[in-house]
Amino acid sequence: MRPALLVIDVQNAFFPYMSEEHRKFAPLIINLAIDLFRVRKLPLFSIYHTDPLRGPSPDSEGFAYDSAIKTASDDIRIVKNFPNSFKNTPLKGLLHDAGCDTVFLCGLSSTGCVLATYFGARDLGFKTFLIKDALLGPRVSYTDCIEDICDSVNVNVLQSIVEGLN
Repeated sequence: MRPALLVIDVQNAFFPYMSEEHRKFAPLIINLAIDLFRVRKLPLFSIYHTDPLRGPSPDSEGFAYDSAIKTASDDIRIVKNFPNSFKNTPLKGLLHDAGCDTVFLCGLSSTGCVLATYFGARDLGFKTFLIKDALLGPRVSYTDCIEDICDSVNVNVLQSIVEGLN
């Protein structure tokens, strides 16, 4: 197994529309996952959403990740125009070039771009997992349902997987 972490769309333009409970707790779990991947020098992708007609514009504050998320200049950055992070982006090729066969997803929105990317990754043959409690959505109950019906792991299981890699 060679995993990669996809941190999806935790941008200033979208963050305020997520449930208050998720805004308080999910960044902590996202940052734990980021730390796990950084320490092991595993691929970490920061994915940004924009729309050429409606934004947020890549040069705007709304495009930037919320300050609660520990981004770094050496994160691999993907800019997308569709909910599925694989559609019309170099993500698939970059994952293959890095030898990755497994992706762990976190970010927002659980009911939109994260879910679209989950199914996009599975369609492309990647082993795909959501990270429980590291997803943000406008309704907690919808996110809970998505975590239940999709392959999901909690941060403790993620830690065991990542630390068990040679």
